[in-house]
Amino acid sequence: MKEISRDPSSPLIAARGLGKLYRRGREEVHALENVSFEIPRGQFVAIIGTSGSGKTTLLNLLGCMDEPTSGTLQVAGREVQKFTEGERTEFRRAQIGFIFQHFGLLPTLSVAENIALPLLFSRRAPAFELDELLERVNLNHRRNHRPAELSGGEMQRVAIARALVQRPSLLLADEPTGNLDSTTGESIFDLFEKLNSEGLTVIIVTHNQHLAERARRQIRLSDGKIVADAAR
Repeated sequence: MKEISRDPSSPLIAARGLGKLYRRGREEVHALENVSFEIPRGQFVAIIGTSGSGKTTLLNLLGCMDEPTSGTLQVAGREVQKFTEGERTEFRRAQIGFIFQHFGLLPTLSVAENIALPLLFSRRAPAFELDELLERVNLNHRRNHRPAELSGGEMQRVAIARALVQRPSLLLADEPTGNLDSTTGESIFDLFEKLNSEGLTVIIVTHNQHLAERARRQIRLSDGKIVADAAR
């Protein structure tokens, strides 16, 4: 792979006329249409909208988990449509951390083992020491516990630590508080804000308007199109 662009003056993400079309038999579904925006490095962005508005589709494109059918998308200076499958996988592992609503923890592994799991696939040395990560998410006292022994908030913090283990340039979260009560959800956003204050670019898809307002910028989608884009 070519070297990743580290130019702090260039946007981390640049989308131009981005579109995603799905075909179901003879039916065509435009999940995204002509979406254009830039996200500077170090921004905290909430992507909001009703169900079916295209939020998760957009997040999957930004995370290089899917390819657009039209337009161009650059992430960290690379045009993702030009990746081979192997390059896309390597780029995703090295540059992007993912957090999901359902945590995605392996029930037979301990907290520490779940956090270290990406290292088995990447064959890389950890960018963070495991002890440091456990301290950052306040789970050192739970390091040997299994997921079934944790609260929902603790499981999500394990998922966040796992997403950070390779020190990504970009953290993507899809409804990360959807399975949590409001108080626990607020604490998870506290952690996102702390990570963002340290320079990490954070993009979150959420239905929770109250939590979305804690982000520095909100991009609202409706029927696959951007209808509002506001920063504070």
